[in-house]
Amino acid sequence: MSNLNWPIKLQLKTYILFNVFLLFVSCDFFKDKEERIPIARVNESYLFHEDIEDMISPELSKQDSTILVNNFINSWATRQLLVKGALLNLNETKQNEFNKLVEQYKNDLFSKAYLQALVTRDLDTVVSYEEAEVYYNDNKEAFKLNEELIKFRYINLDQNRQDKTEIEKKIRRFNLKDKGDLDSISIQFRSYSLNDSIWIKFSQIIKKIPAINASNKDELLKKSNFVQLKDSLGLYLMQINDVLLQNTTAPLEYVKPTIDQIVINRRKLERIRELEKDITKDAITNKQFEIYK
Repeated sequence: MSNLNWPIKLQLKTYILFNVFLLFVSCDFFKDKEERIPIARVNESYLFHEDIEDMISPELSKQDSTILVNNFINSWATRQLLVKGALLNLNETKQNEFNKLVEQYKNDLFSKAYLQALVTRDLDTVVSYEEAEVYYNDNKEAFKLNEELIKFRYINLDQNRQDKTEIEKKIRRFNLKDKGDLDSISIQFRSYSLNDSIWIKFSQIIKKIPAINASNKDELLKKSNFVQLKDSLGLYLMQINDVLLQNTTAPLEYVKPTIDQIVINRRKLERIRELEKDITKDAITNKQFEIYK
């Protein structure tokens, strides 16, 4: 048999895809061939009707469905023919090498899926504030801000409202009664946000409030500042509660969701290492695994 001297990476990718494809498409693990309806054949490999059932959507027209299925069948046939050609032209040594890689790939898939199931079953996904705080204090340099953060509240209302002076007083003072009063008439505002206890990226504020631009940006980056801006959409009343500038350390409350995910991922890795050791140890104890000297 002659060797076509294809690039190894292309040979490997084609061969692995072929084996995986055969496993899920051309195999008949669950039904006898006699009970399945073939729709295409390449040599001894068959593509069955059940293999394309999930591709046919009622949302597609008959014409679009036909085109989609025909393209899939042609792609399937092309892969079958290419792999057949590869098997005829690759020497036995190379085929054995690829078979080992395919077997290793399958083993890795099963192993990872099994470990993931075991880890998910009993993994603690709750990260306490104290644990997050320890990680935060040990890694503060990793939490430098790449843009400004602001805590603020704002209202966008019609410039001609007769009660705009009263509304301005309420949003600036903002005691419990003021908050309740503004909440009760909030449906009358063009847009608003009265939750001034959370940090917001400045880039998000710019998207929400078109009146903000380079010339007035600095006014919004002053802590405890009150700002009024006008544009074609009306009048914006903004009370700035707090500001964090770029390159300062992000507050723990802002980065805690990120820290939570980091801590949980570390727990996963630690649990996986423990499980691998325990599984091997149990196998040795139960005489399922031994190394011959």
